[in-house]
Amino acid sequence: MTEQAGARPVLVLLHGGGPGVDAASNWVAVRTRLSAGFRCLAPDLLGFGTQVTGDGTAGLLGPAAWADARARQVLALLDHHGLDRVHVVGNSAAGGAAALALLAAAPDRVGRAVLMGGAGTGPLPRTVPFYDEPTKASMRATLARLVADENAHRDLLDDLAGLRLEQALRPGAEAAFRSMFAEVAGGPPPVDAGTIATPVLALHGERDRVQPVEVSERLAAALPHGRLEVVTGAGHWIHVDRPDEFCTLVGEFLSA
Repeated sequence: MTEQAGARPVLVLLHGGGPGVDAASNWVAVRTRLSAGFRCLAPDLLGFGTQVTGDGTAGLLGPAAWADARARQVLALLDHHGLDRVHVVGNSAAGGAAALALLAAAPDRVGRAVLMGGAGTGPLPRTVPFYDEPTKASMRATLARLVADENAHRDLLDDLAGLRLEQALRPGAEAAFRSMFAEVAGGPPPVDAGTIATPVLALHGERDRVQPVEVSERLAAALPHGRLEVVTGAGHWIHVDRPDEFCTLVGEFLSA
C-alpha cells in the first residue's frame, strides 16, 4: 500500500555489524526522536539478534553474499507490511551494505537513503573483532572503538558489553559472524555505486576509528546523487556520539 496523505513516511533502520548487535540496542539513542517524524521499522538483520540462524543464512559466505541476503530480507519485510516505498538508514558494514544492495536490487522501493560509516565499502577488518578473545573485557574494548570518547559513554558501554556478550555467544553467532567477513573468490560482486540513482546522504564521524573518512568520501563521489557530511567530534557511532545532529541531518535529508 501507499502511505495515506498526512501519515508519517516509513523509515527502515538497518543496524550495524558488530558482534552481538541487535536492532533495539543499536538504535536506542535515536529511535524515539526519529519516530516523531517517521514510522520506524528496525529489524534484526540476518546473522544477528533473533536472526542468528535460520532461513536465509545457510551457506552464506563473504560480505556481498550477506548483503544480498539482507536486502532480500528487507524486501520481504516491506512486502509483509504492504509498503511500496520507504526511506532507509543503513549503519556500517551490515546495515549500510544491505542498504546499498537494496538500492541496487530494488531502486523503486526506496525514496532516499542515509549510509553511515562507509557502508561496508572499506577494507575488511584485519582481525575478527571480539571472537578471537570472547570475554566481557574484549567486548567492552570492541565497543569502545565505536565512539569518539569512551569516557563520555561509560555507563552505556558497560551495559551494552553485558548484553552483547550474551548475544554474541549464542549458538551459531560466531560461525555466522566469521562468515560475514570471510574473503571469498567467485562470489557475488560488490555493488557498483555508480549505478545507483537514489539520492544518498553518506554520514561519517570525523573521529571514526573503524574506517577512515576517505571511505565515505570515495563512496559519495561514486554515487550519482551522493552527498557527504562529516560529523565533527563523532566516532563510528555517529548516532550515539552526536544524536541531536544525527537526527537533524537524517530528518532534513529524508524530508527534502
